[in-house]
Amino acid sequence: MKSEIVRSLTENFEGHAQRTEGGVEFWLARDLQHLLGYTEWRNFTAVILKAKTACEVSGHAIEDHFVEVTKMVDLGSGSQRPVDDVMLTRYACYLIAQNGDSKKPQIAFAQTYFAIQTRRAELIEQRMLDAERVSARRKLTETEKDLSQVIYEQTGGNQNFALIRSKGDHALFGKSTQAMKTQWGVPESRPLADFAPTIILKAKDFAAEITIFNAQQHNMRTEGQISGEHITNNQAVRQTLLDRGIRPEALPPAEDVKKVERQLAAEEKKSLKNPDALDS
Repeated sequence: MKSEIVRSLTENFEGHAQRTEGGVEFWLARDLQHLLGYTEWRNFTAVILKAKTACEVSGHAIEDHFVEVTKMVDLGSGSQRPVDDVMLTRYACYLIAQNGDSKKPQIAFAQTYFAIQTRRAELIEQRMLDAERVSARRKLTETEKDLSQVIYEQTGGNQNFALIRSKGDHALFGKSTQAMKTQWGVPESRPLADFAPTIILKAKDFAAEITIFNAQQHNMRTEGQISGEHITNNQAVRQTLLDRGIRPEALPPAEDVKKVERQLAAEEKKSLKNPDALDS
């Protein structure tokens, strides 16, 4: 019996998915009713009502997830009559399962099913955020290489790069690079950026890109000119962050980006061998 329920919900639930013209995924309540073991529509509508309340309490608009519709059904005589139905989003289906009769084996399994699906979505979202941070770190590395090259070409040496970058950090954080490394617990041999959250990586990258552009546009030839430009750009980026309620030096450090990079590579290798590995 349990294996039949598992097969029914995993295959039939996804098989009942439909899409609106706008591409929104939905299910019809009368289809879900039978999948979840409810024989009487009136009993199932009571569960839907509880799910709507839960939806509202969670801060979501009911009309975004539960849409009342009328559809025509065939009668034995060959005629048709209208019946009420509800278009449900995946989130609405989840709420219905959570508010259903857990004594029903179909409901008990559905609760587990949606918990797994929710966890899967969370894992995917986290991987996307991790990948974005790794990408931002690589982009900053490339931008800083370009800035070092510009400094070399226009001042006759790139020994000033570390000094200019350090001055930029001070302008962005309001404290020195070393002070931030101490605050974030960054090993002495590692760059501060390897432990910076994504928004800081992008902020540093943006400021450095402006420095490169203006240093070339205005043909800056001294360390003082380029430093001044880099400080101004980082101060401007800092002010933008402050205006949006983000204080760079108050942010917690992120996980070592090298470790995140290794984890992503290992997970990608694992998923290629086993497409279902994401659920483990």
